[in-house]
Amino acid sequence: MVLGATTFRQFVAMLADADAEPEVRDPWVTRMLDMPTTVVSSTLTEPLDRPDATVVGGDAVEAVARLKEESPVPLRSHGSLTLNRALMAAGLVDRLQVTVFPVITGRTGTDPVLGGAADYDLELLEQRTLDGHTVELVYRPTPHR
Repeated sequence: MVLGATTFRQFVAMLADADAEPEVRDPWVTRMLDMPTTVVSSTLTEPLDRPDATVVGGDAVEAVARLKEESPVPLRSHGSLTLNRALMAAGLVDRLQVTVFPVITGRTGTDPVLGGAADYDLELLEQRTLDGHTVELVYRPTPHR
């Protein structure tokens, strides 16, 4: 798993409660807790608050490209819009997972999640309904031509 510094701090805070009662923890939380984590940051230093967490400095795109070449398993990036936008622009994203929550907020003027990004064609690879309402979609992005 690859995270930016801010997302890592949010991740640690979110999982702090999950650590307290492992018998009631969702399986995805257990997976995330057990997953080695690389934090791309110019502000954080080791040691971090999570076991198996490593800080990588420097250019995030170069760091992730290197990790992608070295890793025997696929990498996952969670939460950091800045990091994910940069990885998309560099062509380092093989799959894009979108979770659709059916809520109408009534607000206007909110920015799109990938606003300002290049145009991509999305090939649907997987889809599933999680709870009868929420839908998880997995796409393969390719730059639009």
